[in-house]
Order: sequence, then C-alpha cells, then structure tokens
Amino acid sequence: MTSPLTNWAGNVTFGMRRFHAPTSVTELRQIVARSDAVRALGTGHSFNTLADTTGDLVSTARLPQTIDIDPAARTVTVSGGTRFGTLASALHDAGYALHNLGSLPHISIAGACATGTHGSGDTNGNLSSAVRALRYVDAAGEWVTLDRGSAEFAGSVVALGALGIVTHLTLDVVPAFDVQQWVYEGLPAETLRARFPEVMSAGYSVSVFTRWRGESLDQVWLKRKVDDDGPAPGPARWYGATRADAQRHPVPGMAADACSLQLGISGPSHRRLPHFRLDATPSSRGDELQSEYFVAREDAVAAFDALHAVRRHFVPYLRISEIRTVAADDLWLSPAHNRDSVAFHFTWLPDRSAVTAALRHIENALAPFAARPHWGKLFTLGPDALRALYPHYGTFEQLLRARDPEGVFRNNLLGRLFALGGGLEGV
Repeated sequence: MTSPLTNWAGNVTFGMRRFHAPTSVTELRQIVARSDAVRALGTGHSFNTLADTTGDLVSTARLPQTIDIDPAARTVTVSGGTRFGTLASALHDAGYALHNLGSLPHISIAGACATGTHGSGDTNGNLSSAVRALRYVDAAGEWVTLDRGSAEFAGSVVALGALGIVTHLTLDVVPAFDVQQWVYEGLPAETLRARFPEVMSAGYSVSVFTRWRGESLDQVWLKRKVDDDGPAPGPARWYGATRADAQRHPVPGMAADACSLQLGISGPSHRRLPHFRLDATPSSRGDELQSEYFVAREDAVAAFDALHAVRRHFVPYLRISEIRTVAADDLWLSPAHNRDSVAFHFTWLPDRSAVTAALRHIENALAPFAARPHWGKLFTLGPDALRALYPHYGTFEQLLRARDPEGVFRNNLLGRLFALGGGLEGV
C-alpha cells in the first residue's frame, strides 16, 4: 500500500499491518489460516471501525463473482463481495428481484447483511432477512455452511464479521416488479404525528426526510409497487404535502443527478427502491458521517417527539435525517429483531467531536424506547446498554467464543462490545 487506506467516508484510516485482495477462495482460506488477526473489507461503507484491524485486512472485491439463480427454489446464490446493484440488475434480466433494497446499491451483499442494513417498507424485512444460507471461512481457514435449519443460523447472519469471512450467501428472490416514485414536499409534522401509520404504509417503501427545522418536513419519498393495472398518477396534494415538479436530492438544494428517477415514471424495482443510482456517486462530496437508531413501530410518534425536544443539540451538525419503517425478523443481532421497527437516520457534517456530543443527546432522548443503533454507523452506547437491547446478546457471545476462541476475527471495537471467555451453551 502506497497511501493510507480509508473507508468510503474517509473518517476511518485502517490500521492493518497487511492488506490482501485474494482472487480465489483457496487463497483466502490460506490467508485466514495463517493469521492471528484478520477482518474482511467489503465496500467500506461502515462509518465506525467495525472493519478495522491491526492484523490482516482482506478485501473480498476480487474473489470470483457468482450469481447462480435457482428458479425452482426461488433463490440466488451470490458471492459476498458482489454489490447489490450488480446482483439486482442480473436478477431483473432473469425475471427476478430482491424483496428490498437499501438506499445505496453500491454496498456489498455480505457487508450489508452482516450489519443488519435494511432498506424500508412496513412489510419488508431488512436485507439479511432474505438470507436462506451462507458460507464463510472460519478462523481455521475451513469453509462453514449454514442454512435456516441450523441452530446457529439466526446468530450467524447479522454477525458483524465476528465469525469469519462470508464468501457466499443464498438469498430468497421474488418475481421482478416495477416501482413508481414521487417526492412530496412540506408534509406538516402534525400530520405525521396524527397519521403516522397511514403515511408510512402509503407505498411499498416510504422515506420521510427532515432537517428538524420548523413544523413541516422537507420531503417524503413515496415508492409505489406497480400492480396489474399499471402505473397510476400521484395526486398533486398528499396529506397536505405538495408533489415535487422536478427531481429532488434528499438534502434540499443539492443536485439530484445521482438520484433514482422520480416523477412517477415507472421502472424496475432495482432502479427505484434505492435512493441513488449505481452508476453515480451518492454524495457530491462524500464528506459525511452517519448514525441510525431503531425503535418499535408503536413508539414512533413518541420517539419523534423526544427527538424534536432535543433538536437544538443536533440540528447545527445535521445534513439530513430520514425516517422509515422496517419489518421484524428473527436474527439475533438485527436492529429489527422481533419487532416491527421505525429507523431514525442521521447524515452528519464531518465533525466527529460535535457529532459524538450530539449522539449522546439523541441516545438519551431515545433511551426510554430501547433504541438499537445501526452496527455500521456511529453510536456511543456501550456493552451494558446494548446487552439490555438484545435478548440473544449473551447467546451470540457464546457463539462467538465457541467458533473463534482465539479471537482471530475480533478487533478493538468488537472487543469492547462483547465479552470473552467461556463456551457454547444452549445454541
């Protein structure tokens, strides 16, 4: 390496002693087998040090790409380093789609699933909820395969890279479908409070964007699944908001060139469900930080009001905030584990110290609602607080200790969050 390697946002400089980009699984297994400390690097979209290591950092980008569709099983087996946009495009060409997609089609499938990255929609589980099986290289360099019938499966999908390097995942697919997208501006905050379920269920996926200023919300991105009757017009007025007459970026005033097509023009789901296009850079500068917290759906309005009450502490450092819903799943470390959720997302200016101070106000405000942070973004909660938020936190620690007793895949962040020692019981 001739220059420091950083994550996408540039706020993390990786501290590895060696960097690897293996071109085969055999080479990957050899690297892991001889390493005493190793972490996997996907597309580098985590905003904290989750992927960092002082040992061997392994990029999965050059491993052979696999996209193997099984029409009978309605699954696709895909290499973990593949980007969602690449997979979704190939699926569409074959007549299939993923049930959900995140805001960015640029992220790797293994990285997104390992951190519980999600997409949105009242009835849509996060991206990892589509995983039917996975294969990873463990600390001994052996290949481990798990499916939904395995007792360890629910703890091994959203596993933060702590069990091994995922090489392949098998995902459920659905028939290809089209989506229309509109942007509405100026939704009254009081309308969101009074009619939160109606607003958030008005489309296949709905995102509310706000800078937490004034008594109206900046934008609502309404994504509607096109049914058998074909595309339908979006009303000029919707719950008191006005339909935008041109493309919009989530951050008001920014050019919308990188955004997915709006204005009600229907297109394949993989070109409408993400907020940004695969062939474009998501941000004009990329100089941002991100945080996100998940609360139970029934607490959405109370959590909104709690954040509104402390907004003076975070608004000066905020680019934009997004509110969206995610359906429950059964994965141990998923932020939507066992509860339909609302996610409050924050995109920040690149001022780490100011953001850290703001996060403490946000976490205090959301504490009564058992808010779970996104694993790949910035948060200040420690292990005691996190343990109280996840019923299977201790069970995951047992799984981690049993499958990686020497801590090959642990780093400083994981070492702070999870206890060491002991054995596997009751998994």
